Amino acid sequence: MTIFYEDLAVGQVEEFGEYEVTEAELLSFAEQYDPQWFHVDKERSEEESMYGGLITSGWHTASMTMRMLVDHHFSEAASLGAKGLHELRWRVPVEPGDVLSVRVEVLEKEAETDSRGTVLSETKTLNQDGDAVMTMVSEVMYARRDGE
Repeated sequence: MTIFYEDLAVGQVEEFGEYEVTEAELLSFAEQYDPQWFHVDKERSEEESMYGGLITSGWHTASMTMRMLVDHHFSEAASLGAKGLHELRWRVPVEPGDVLSVRVEVLEKEAETDSRGTVLSETKTLNQDGDAVMTMVSEVMYARRDGE
């Protein structure tokens, strides 16, 4: 079933996903995109960082979140892409062994044209303890059912 603009309601909440963070993936991502020492140097991060060990890059956390969003929502949605983010915050460090999930709440909707509308949503990425490790507010365009 395709999810159109009309299928989303302000206040609607979806919760989904289960993504286990591995040290190998953390290192691979960080070495390629964010090679700061607390992401790539296990020994130094254990001895010197305020985190007590390796943590994911915030950009890796955002990428894992996007994967869950695509797997559990956008793969079935009439999404036309995003206009951008209004806010992005990394709230709690993500470590190897954490298991992430996503909670999305629709905050606002606006019909822009006969063929599309914009949905403003807050996404929270949660760890296995229910702590929000990342939050973002995004503006995504959806096709309208009647505008097909």
